[in-house]
Amino acid sequence: MIVSRLVTIRFVLFATFSILVSSVFGQESTTREDWKKLFNGNDINDWIVKIHHHYVGVNYGNTFRVEDDMIRVSYDQYEGDFNDQFGHLYYEQPYSFYKVRMEYRFVGKLHSGAPSYTIMNSGVMFHSQDPRTMPKEQNWPISVEMQFLGGLGDGKPRPTGNMCSPGTEIVYNGKIYPSHCLNSTSDTYEGDQWVSAELIVLGDALVTQIINGDTVLQYLLPQVGGGVVEGYDPTFKPDGKLLIEGFIALQSEGQPIDFRNIELLNLEGCMDPKAKNYKKYYVKSMPEDCKF
Repeated sequence: MIVSRLVTIRFVLFATFSILVSSVFGQESTTREDWKKLFNGNDINDWIVKIHHHYVGVNYGNTFRVEDDMIRVSYDQYEGDFNDQFGHLYYEQPYSFYKVRMEYRFVGKLHSGAPSYTIMNSGVMFHSQDPRTMPKEQNWPISVEMQFLGGLGDGKPRPTGNMCSPGTEIVYNGKIYPSHCLNSTSDTYEGDQWVSAELIVLGDALVTQIINGDTVLQYLLPQVGGGVVEGYDPTFKPDGKLLIEGFIALQSEGQPIDFRNIELLNLEGCMDPKAKNYKKYYVKSMPEDCKF
């Protein structure tokens, strides 16, 4: 199953990257990238909050807030222990073939009651289940995570742009990767410096993770499976199902973090050169979107 699927993917990826490379040539109207701002700098009205131990839509402790053109993840209004109140802020619309980019920085101190592994730790989830399908006591969304880590000031390497897989699995080096997280090849970033992160997601085929302009990790075939997630509705965890689309979410794990300049480039659209809205960089055809 995996071998035959990989053969198919090789042909798809060859065509895909040929299209992506060719997008730098030709007329400006067909090559200009139309990035969409997912965060408008003013509010999070286009986003959905889901925090462990709370129903969807409850922004407990004002965890996710907007200040100075940033989405800030803070815990200064929490009462008592952290109580594993892991949270996520989901953009309201799911996507399938796309690029998404943002900048993040770690700030402040880890909440005193948060697990030690969450220090200088956050991320962006993608191909996530709809947060409205998550019960109150589900701890993590069934999704794939581009994990963000910061250096701990001890001189030891701590790469960022890693992959973690709550309720999912991926194929790496030709087989299902057996562990929950997979480290990237990135540098270690210390302190509160801004770091740029970009994801290129091609449906259920290839995922590319980029940090500060460098490709640091690639893998294939994101799919439902594995463990870590608890409290979920089994209806939404059909193990083995390939993930072709899903929601994008910013993470809250107990470490304060800021996000800004969150943008998305949809790679699905009209691929008919005769159409007014044709773009050379599209990799998945949507004939119904064509305008003549």
